Amino acid sequence: MKLAIALLFLLFPVSFSAAAASGDTDGSFNVRHHLSTVSRYGAGKDANSGSYVPSAIPEECSPIHLNLVARHGTRSPTKKRIKELDQLSIHLEELLKQANDGEKNNLHKIPSWLFGWQSPWKGRQKGGELVGKGEDELYHLALRIRERFPELFNEEYHPDIYTIRATQVPRASASAVAFGIGLFQGNGSLGPGKHRAFSVTSESRASDVWLRFYDTCETYKQYRKSQEPALDKLKEPIFDKIAIELVQRYLLNFTRQDVDSIWFLCKQEASLLDISDQACALFTPSEVELLEWTDDLELFMLKGYGKSINYHMGLPLLQDVVESMEQAVLAKEENHKPGTFEKTRLRFAHAETVVPFTCLLGIFLQGPEFEQIQRDEPLSLPPKPPQSRTWRGSLVAPFAANNMLVLYHCPDKVLHSTAESKGDRSKYFVQVLHNEIPVPMPGCNSTDFCPFDVFKERIVDPHREHNFESICVVPSQ
Repeated sequence: MKLAIALLFLLFPVSFSAAAASGDTDGSFNVRHHLSTVSRYGAGKDANSGSYVPSAIPEECSPIHLNLVARHGTRSPTKKRIKELDQLSIHLEELLKQANDGEKNNLHKIPSWLFGWQSPWKGRQKGGELVGKGEDELYHLALRIRERFPELFNEEYHPDIYTIRATQVPRASASAVAFGIGLFQGNGSLGPGKHRAFSVTSESRASDVWLRFYDTCETYKQYRKSQEPALDKLKEPIFDKIAIELVQRYLLNFTRQDVDSIWFLCKQEASLLDISDQACALFTPSEVELLEWTDDLELFMLKGYGKSINYHMGLPLLQDVVESMEQAVLAKEENHKPGTFEKTRLRFAHAETVVPFTCLLGIFLQGPEFEQIQRDEPLSLPPKPPQSRTWRGSLVAPFAANNMLVLYHCPDKVLHSTAESKGDRSKYFVQVLHNEIPVPMPGCNSTDFCPFDVFKERIVDPHREHNFESICVVPSQ
């Protein structure tokens, strides 16, 4: 069968002109910037070039503590998705056979790569592991952080000074290791790179309320399951519309499921294999933007601002971050000796961790939306293309996405325009960086450099009206 199709392909040369989605020819559209949470870190970071001008931090201020909440790096498809791509290969072969049995004159409309296509992951029994590109993302992130904040990494390593935590999922712990290799490179005695051993700790999946709260929050799991039909109802018209357009364009009987699977293949090819002229090129740029929107919609409804439980369940993580900064303030005020207190708390987890934490900080909000989430009100859904929107998965949570909260100490004589003169209120400031870029916080008068007390009062304390047990424990019948 495959040989027959290949011979027909030689008899009917393919003229393929739908590669507009790759954007590599005229630079007007780059599909790599539209892959939602499957975006590589570099693509997501590069696309996050807004008009916001970061605060000018006074030279007298110095960083004394850093919190990092990061997603794992680029990974391979999961076992479930590998099976889906195997099924896609089988179905594509059936569609090509139907085309072969039909009008031979229409074969020239079929892209050449479809003939005999097999999944690059065919036969794989395992999946979801961190790939080389993902290791590279975390390794170089560590190098940049060390270079940016040298004052924080000038002490001899100790696990209580440089705390590293990860979930018990291999791609998260592997990301922590890749990061640690970069962070402590040159500070040890192992091998030519003078590496050193370092500790990565994990909580049990069943009890990790800091980094896998979405797995331990029963009411959230019930909410998510209840929302899936409504989400499918919103997405299905998009897939149906695009399926019809693909059938008309290529004269193959693509279904809604085919569109879903081909879109997934597009994201994997572009992100993992740097291929944008196959699955991605089946879609026009406007279709890619609609498919991206369906992914962003799911991210918003099930992990983001769509419902307050999505981020309120991350309260233990926010409290852990604030507690570490309060301990750093205490160490500074009591003049603790270097090497006796924690300087960084570094965490490696998943999009399901990073997105709720981003929402707790109030990032990616516009206008009155911050006041709405303070009242636990759901926000309007992200507008459908061609309307513009702030909420984009490629910006909010690409692979290796991260939020950094850097605590600064400023001498008493240094006053900042956002500081309020109440005791030591102006001595400690928090700067928030999303994917290494300072971002304004609506709760801090839309600045990225916020007095620590103001940060706690206006951003953290409103969330503390809740607690994990009251949010997540299902009442017994």
